[in-house]
Amino acid sequence: MSNVLLIDFGSTYTKLTAVNLERVVVLGSSAAHTTVNTDLNDGLTIARERLEAITGEIVYEEQLACSSAAGGLRMAVSGLVPELTAEAARSAALGAGAKVVKLYSHELTNSDLAEILTIDPEIFLLTGGTDGGNRKVILYNAGRLAASGLKCPIIYAGNRAAADEAADLLRYQDLIICPNVMPRLGELNIAPVQDQIRKLFLDRIVQAKGLSKIEQLISGIMMPTPQAMLKAMTLLATGTERETGIGDLMAIDLGGATTDIYSIADGSPVSGSTVIKGLPEPYAKRTVEGDIGMRYGLSGIVDEIGISRLLELSQLDRAQFEYWCRACHDDPSLLPLQQQVQAFDFALAGMAVKIATGRHAGKLEEFYTPMGAAYAQTGKDLRNVRTIVATGGSLIYAPRLKEILNFALYDPQEPGSLRPERASFLVDRKYLLSAMGVLSEKDPDTALRIMKKELTDE
Repeated sequence: MSNVLLIDFGSTYTKLTAVNLERVVVLGSSAAHTTVNTDLNDGLTIARERLEAITGEIVYEEQLACSSAAGGLRMAVSGLVPELTAEAARSAALGAGAKVVKLYSHELTNSDLAEILTIDPEIFLLTGGTDGGNRKVILYNAGRLAASGLKCPIIYAGNRAAADEAADLLRYQDLIICPNVMPRLGELNIAPVQDQIRKLFLDRIVQAKGLSKIEQLISGIMMPTPQAMLKAMTLLATGTERETGIGDLMAIDLGGATTDIYSIADGSPVSGSTVIKGLPEPYAKRTVEGDIGMRYGLSGIVDEIGISRLLELSQLDRAQFEYWCRACHDDPSLLPLQQQVQAFDFALAGMAVKIATGRHAGKLEEFYTPMGAAYAQTGKDLRNVRTIVATGGSLIYAPRLKEILNFALYDPQEPGSLRPERASFLVDRKYLLSAMGVLSEKDPDTALRIMKKELTDE
């Protein structure tokens, strides 16, 4: 039989995918609005009824899920300096599927603490200093957090030499001690923190979000949805012992509020005259642009690109464009059913892709030495990435998808950008990626074969 039901409790939609492992096929998929404000089981029941109308009644051996319902896993992070430990902590959080709502550097101020309490994160990640390095800042911040009244779990992943003293300061907090995210200058160690973030998600956050009732109906909520996406992308790129992957890739998930970018590639300098500036980049990288989205994040696109460029792309006049800006603000669920809205969304989607991929990819700066010109690389060099995967409703249903995705490629007007120079496009038209990330925990070979079969060329 080997039928498995895969569930993604998304912020907006609960998506179901039924697969048969023996036949390596998708039996059907469905979706319903996520009913996080009432009972998640309501939306799940509707989605299951819709799925059953497609597949008929099926007995499932297992029912596995991921979740970003109720806003996902919200985390605040503090580190010593923005370019080093703070960025290392941010990388750890994003790779684990968390949403970093605020990043602090240096000593936490009174206004910082007030803001943290207002944000009310579900996890606070406290970092700072290499092992044996600066102790002052992280201990100061530990003491401020201890006296702040912060209720969420705190993960300490900073200077090992200060861990015992920090644990004493935070003895009344819900504290977890992890190895330092940056034990030595320029060296990242983010896997232990990511494991703890996932454990917290499973053990505590799931219950706090009211998902524990759902757990009684399924085999288990296994991970945050963004982590499932990252697992799926990594599997698709690298393959397994029995099934080859497709190689280095970039993935774009364009939503109403945020734009997530994933890259599975080494990204190291390709020239001997190029040096790395800043921290080394993870092979599997995720970034989240919280100010860039098709509805809630619309103003972020307009602010960064400027209305003139958006008018040029949409071929709308200013009055029409501003009208649809107001309409989308008033009704974020507005769908592009009219020609003007399709033109409006084309311009927004193209520029969202351009902004988000530009922020995700590395940059190259030229400088001069006595030996001649040299280059400093910040971030990942993705110029040789040859596959871009598109997901999210704003892309999947876009009439001019290829034109939109072309904005993810290298632009000669931005010579320092290290975006892909050319690439083919694959589309996740059945919303399979998060489901395959979950399935990869149980059967990576089947998950990979399904992705290779179901992702379609654009």
